[in-house]
Amino acid sequence: MSQRSPLVPAADRAPCPELVELVRAKLARGALVALPTETVYGLAARADAPAALERLRELKGRPAELTFTWHVGQRTVLEHFEALRPLARRLVERYWPGPLTLVLRGVPPGLEGIARKGWIGVRLPAHAATAGLLAACDFPVVMSSANRHGEAALTHAEEVAARFGAELELVVDGGSSRLGESSGVLRVGPGHFELLRDGLLRVEDLRRTAGLTLAFVCTGNTCRSPMAEALAKKLLGERLQAGGQGQPKLADFGFEVLSMGLYAAPGAPASGGALSLMSERGLDLKQHGARMATPEALARCDRIYGLTEGHVEALRALLPPARSSAVALLDPVGRDVTDPVGGPRAAYECACADIERALRARLDDWA
Repeated sequence: MSQRSPLVPAADRAPCPELVELVRAKLARGALVALPTETVYGLAARADAPAALERLRELKGRPAELTFTWHVGQRTVLEHFEALRPLARRLVERYWPGPLTLVLRGVPPGLEGIARKGWIGVRLPAHAATAGLLAACDFPVVMSSANRHGEAALTHAEEVAARFGAELELVVDGGSSRLGESSGVLRVGPGHFELLRDGLLRVEDLRRTAGLTLAFVCTGNTCRSPMAEALAKKLLGERLQAGGQGQPKLADFGFEVLSMGLYAAPGAPASGGALSLMSERGLDLKQHGARMATPEALARCDRIYGLTEGHVEALRALLPPARSSAVALLDPVGRDVTDPVGGPRAAYECACADIERALRARLDDWA
């Protein structure tokens, strides 16, 4: 191709107003431009303009069943996803801006043309100039790697300009892409925690970031905390569509749920009252064995919940001061869960109801 796309230099910092207006104006009227990212160069188009999307698809030779990714300039755009999960927020806080595309359930207005069965891919690139350009657009923008379908993605502006020529109105030259590899693509939402495309991030690390290790602590780990553990697993499973037949496990989302006792007799079984109540809810505590709340066991937990204020004080005494913020009373309202051990069935029912109410109040913070 004899004609090259025009290049405009842009350092890896906030773009100047002239470049912002130039790029915004071209994208606004449906033109295609190339922008740098830390992974590879991307071909950008206005996401809410069907003609621009079709032009991008034709330029890449991309099959119709493959969609494009919404690229954004700031994290706040995630507020457009009504059902955004805390798992996605934790991933964003850790990995954005960066080489991670999240496929989330929900279709924000204007992005109907890139949705697939109610899911949208979204990414915040780590090249500051590109992030600034995207943030300045008052319309959504998609980007796709700068290559023809099936070819290697390009990492230098000159290569992009030579490859696509006049088919691009502009190539923003941000230097060589420092990573040189496409972003990883992770679908996360109810029933799904799937790495759809490998990247620089390991799925084990993504799970560790997205999920939580939760610990529930009472006195002997035979009544209250085992019930809290079992009920928390049930509620998390329902929320994430995990744990059932044909469904992913809680561990696939990065969750681990434990229970312990400050004065537990290791291996002691759950009490009869707890066994009975959980069995009625389809939860089995027959294999439960009490475990001690040691500093070593607590150290690997993200959130630690005492069943009473006395438990909370004792737990904080076991941990370094810097970890005290990980400990809280299970009931966010501030009420203790009374110990039913040795009491009638009604005492167990009351404790179980208090535990479940507190867990439901905490659930939105976990998943």
